[in-house]
Amino acid sequence: MNTIDPWSSSIIDYNKLFKDFGIKKMEIKDDKLRENRLFSRGIIFGHRDFYKWWDDFKSGNTVSILTGMMPSGPFHLGHKMVIDQLVWYQKLGIPITFAIADIEARTVRKMGPERVKEITVSYLSNAFALGLDPGQDIYLQSNRSNSYYKFADLLSSKMTFSEIEAIYGELSPGKVISAFVQASDILHKQLPEYMGKHRVLVPVGPDQDPHIRLARDLADRIGFVKPSSTYHIFARGLDGEKMSSSKPNSYISLDEPVDVMKKKVSNALTGGRNTLEEQKELGGQPEKCIIFELYKYHFEESDEKLEERKRMCKAGEIMCGECKKELIKRMSSWLRTHQSNVKKFKGKAEKFVDDNMEYPF
Repeated sequence: MNTIDPWSSSIIDYNKLFKDFGIKKMEIKDDKLRENRLFSRGIIFGHRDFYKWWDDFKSGNTVSILTGMMPSGPFHLGHKMVIDQLVWYQKLGIPITFAIADIEARTVRKMGPERVKEITVSYLSNAFALGLDPGQDIYLQSNRSNSYYKFADLLSSKMTFSEIEAIYGELSPGKVISAFVQASDILHKQLPEYMGKHRVLVPVGPDQDPHIRLARDLADRIGFVKPSSTYHIFARGLDGEKMSSSKPNSYISLDEPVDVMKKKVSNALTGGRNTLEEQKELGGQPEKCIIFELYKYHFEESDEKLEERKRMCKAGEIMCGECKKELIKRMSSWLRTHQSNVKKFKGKAEKFVDDNMEYPF
């Protein structure tokens, strides 16, 4: 069955997303978008109806952003990529809705309530420290309005089980519930008590596209505006394989000690050759290098400087050790500052969770 599993899959063949699932390649048609490195560097690589949403925004029509995270593991650089997008849109004056998928963590990942609370505090503290305004519309799935839950129930009446299976593949009861709660997340801002019908943009990783397709199908059936979406590249793990919360050495957590980060980056996969002489003669391979990806995604603001680093690598003018040393220096400084900011927001995040998260069991 040709499906994507949003709870476990890692997308590698991006061309298949275009060919088999109808995601469109992102083409930069507006200079404003080039100000965001995620667009200018092709990190946001695909979309559904993005320019319908963007044109509405530029025309002064009502638009909004909605995305979220399931609190299931450490807050890492992949999560930062999502928050970076939200902060950029926030600066443009676009209202943000940020959902914490705590119900999904309970029903799909079978996580206990105390662990969900702990991770949620970490996610919110990190998001606020990265620049997400705590005054934006932030909510927990377990504590939204009655209309949100009624909406999820009503949406389930608009699809057959075979249609759901065609989108998601084999499903457990918890995943079926999660799918319709996710659809309610994506569509409920169009309810009259929220913002009414308008274009909503949902920035996600490509593994979440089944939720987007379900919501778009449902929007057609209930007379809502189809949600738009953008898709960002999956950051590879430090070993070059799939990043996984079950493999701590595959990711950089924003909460971990700087010394731990240094060791992980020192051992990360590079695009270097077998010997120093070979590297000077043939040059490095930045397209294979996790260190270069970290510069590209997070730690080099200048496109010109990034291209120069790439050129020097391919020309054999800079060695992997030099690149790692500079990256560790930048990351150490950034991580210390970020963690200091996280501490400032932890109390606010804890209060939000205490006020909004209450499970009967």
